[in-house]
Amino acid sequence: MEYKDLLELARIAVKADPAAPTAYSFGNESYTLDQVNSALQSEFQKLAGTYADYRENKNLIFRLIEQTIDEVLPARVEQQYAQFAEVRTVGNGDKAIFRMRVTEAARKRAKTFVTRVGLAGRYEVFMLDGKQLEVGTAAIGGAARIGFEEVLDGRIQFSELTGLVMEGMDEFIYREIAKALEAVVKGLPRYQRAEVAGFDEATMDELLAIADTYGRASIYCTFEFASKMLPQQNWVSDDMKNRLWAEGWLGNYKGHNVIILPQSVVDETNMEKVIDPAQAYIMPVGQDNKPVKIVFEGPTAVRTVEDNDDWSTDFQTYKKFGVATFFTNYLFSYRNTDLTKETRTHNLPNE
Repeated sequence: MEYKDLLELARIAVKADPAAPTAYSFGNESYTLDQVNSALQSEFQKLAGTYADYRENKNLIFRLIEQTIDEVLPARVEQQYAQFAEVRTVGNGDKAIFRMRVTEAARKRAKTFVTRVGLAGRYEVFMLDGKQLEVGTAAIGGAARIGFEEVLDGRIQFSELTGLVMEGMDEFIYREIAKALEAVVKGLPRYQRAEVAGFDEATMDELLAIADTYGRASIYCTFEFASKMLPQQNWVSDDMKNRLWAEGWLGNYKGHNVIILPQSVVDETNMEKVIDPAQAYIMPVGQDNKPVKIVFEGPTAVRTVEDNDDWSTDFQTYKKFGVATFFTNYLFSYRNTDLTKETRTHNLPNE
């Protein structure tokens, strides 16, 4: 099989949703995901069916992993965070410049705040001069360990290996977005923030009224916050109650879209959530003025560490990434102090 066909198979396998029974077009035929994975596995058996074959063809395998991640990861991140993030890919050494639309109302009223991200470090809030924002990048990486026999007998598929690495990188990106958002809120003026124990309808309405002067605002929050955002009296209809029972939250609050931020946990202990459920962001955001800017710079690089005693192989990836957030005086923050990032313990008998 030619390399371009092998790359197309890899793209399909990594992008596909195993839960969706979709037929995938390859060449002039349609295939199921199982057939795609089977064809891809067959080609890998040719490339790495023996250790000698693997030594001879590993650079081609690395190239396939690199090109697949370069295409799939930015698209996946953009799809997941499309409601509030703009994603851009630039060449190695190129600058990522975002031009920000400034409304006449915003120009007359206040200042713009930006968080520049130092990965896993300090998040500085500062004033932005002009209408452009340059987002710097730093290296992130992921790794997966597989045994040589797992490759030979087909227990590890290419989509699983690549997906595992990308999942770790994606999770890291989302944690960086969460940190940047938290830093922005700390720098907001007091009149743009509210902290209330529980959900107070009047407070939310007041923040929305001011935000709406810049354009119809949306509310960005976790499911946990949205499930508490309920009318304190005067339920409008039984349909609202039915929707709450069926979905757990109301997708619209008095004409304002409620957009759920995906939640995750910090590690396998499940003791701490990535996104603070206490926090809701209120802002009018258009397609050309999304608050989060994400940059991928240059190609992915892959290498292996193969001197493990059990002959297993560590696949390591390297990718340059940057994130920044910018908010003006049309960002408002509502914090429900009854909610916490820590997961609560349940009443269980002593072990």
